[in-house]
Amino acid sequence: MGSFSPWHWAILAVVVVILFGAKRLPDAARALGKSLRIFKSEVRELQSESKADAPAAPTTVQAERVDPPAPASGQDRQA
Repeated sequence: MGSFSPWHWAILAVVVVILFGAKRLPDAARALGKSLRIFKSEVRELQSESKADAPAAPTTVQAERVDPPAPASGQDRQA
């Protein structure tokens, strides 16, 4: 139901030829291809810039466990 059948594609092709004419179709296809190439090159450039600007991966720091001091006894306080 949601996909195009071959008849849909044929009707769409006829409508495009009628709207644009057979003479303008090659120029339109050429312009579309050129635009897509420019778009793809810009996307690649942005991706390479974002990878270069990305910060280095965070490093893991080893921590040592410190035991709390032993509680003071009551005799030490009476002095």
